[in-house]
Amino acid sequence: VKLQQPRFFLLLFFSSVYSDITDGNAEHLKREHSLIKPYQGVGTSPSSQWDFWGSTLVTSQYVRLTPDERSKQGSIWNTVPCYLKDWEMHVQFKIHGSGKKNLHGDGFAIWYTKERLHPGPVFGNHDHFVGLAIFVDTFRNDLQGMDRSFPYISAMVNNGSLPYDHGKDGRSTELGGCSVEIRNRDHDTYLAIRYSKGRLTIMVDVDDRNDWKECIDIGGVRLPTGYYFGASAATGDLSDNHDIISMKMYQLMVEHTPEEDNQDWTKIEPSVSLLKSPKDNIDDPTGNFRSTPLTGWKVFLLLLCALLGIVVCAVVGAVVFQKRQERNKRFY
Repeated sequence: VKLQQPRFFLLLFFSSVYSDITDGNAEHLKREHSLIKPYQGVGTSPSSQWDFWGSTLVTSQYVRLTPDERSKQGSIWNTVPCYLKDWEMHVQFKIHGSGKKNLHGDGFAIWYTKERLHPGPVFGNHDHFVGLAIFVDTFRNDLQGMDRSFPYISAMVNNGSLPYDHGKDGRSTELGGCSVEIRNRDHDTYLAIRYSKGRLTIMVDVDDRNDWKECIDIGGVRLPTGYYFGASAATGDLSDNHDIISMKMYQLMVEHTPEEDNQDWTKIEPSVSLLKSPKDNIDDPTGNFRSTPLTGWKVFLLLLCALLGIVVCAVVGAVVFQKRQERNKRFY
């Protein structure tokens, strides 16, 4: 069983990696997977690194997936498959529109999936996808799920067998999430997606303080290489402008064991090791389902509790036995 490092050292590790990839170091920025102004390489030519569909409009300042109009869908996809084992994607975005509180929708999604440019009902992409999705949902569909506020960011890993339940806002299949105020902000808003050593971490920076806040952190995630990055958005009866300003991909410099290096990462099936099925999350009132596999510390605590239980039972049994012996002596 793999031991989980103390949180302090985990934060130190993340800080060291994060400092490497946010100083404009061209060595770690992977331009073939990055969407940056003035968006050169976007189009339908054979040499294009990004392709778009639907209502998507590419300008010199932003990529607008949907305008603030009803019933629109748009997406933009990297044409180059990603073979990095450890990576971090920074997304600068802006969601804005004329709709007042609770009168806007529906949201956008960031994808790392096996297939690309497949329109559908899940924020402009097809259902039963294979890979990873990060949903930025701006409209509440489940009126009974009042324990969380919207906009709401969540993550989902799928091997193609699970549907996304719009009626329940994806609660039954989400791995975790957080509520964030991101609409009509006067400053830049950012989302960071980190995948390293089987751990998925989602961070947000929406207060213009250059301060990342953790939204989701879950271990036991298995994602293959060779999938495609993309972004999509959709509007329904309500609408918003969904703008992507940039998508910057950074390679994380992480050492792997010889066994991991020799493995064919393109054959890995997307999955998450959980203590219970993701569908059980529908009964989790917190909306923050972050159960991970049994780590070394959890096994140790379980064994310690079992040992203490045995000791308590033995002591109680000894006391009861002694009392009976004394009672029997008085009887005779």
